[in-house]
Amino acid sequence: MSEVIHKNWENNVTVKQIKCIHNDAKKFVVDKTLTPGKVYDVKNETEEFYFIIDNTNRIGGFHKEYFEEM
Repeated sequence: MSEVIHKNWENNVTVKQIKCIHNDAKKFVVDKTLTPGKVYDVKNETEEFYFIIDNTNRIGGFHKEYFEEM
């Protein structure tokens, strides 16, 4: 039985904190899930994405271009 690990990321230890610098997306609607100036807890990270608890209180994966490290 394989476990889907991303389903438990909300419970992961926070890796670091990042600050949203914009929510002006070209392809996707992120203005309801990200707030410029708000600090988010990173629960996982890949080369291109941060996985954070977004404004919906769920895990979301977002391109790193929306954030700056603190």
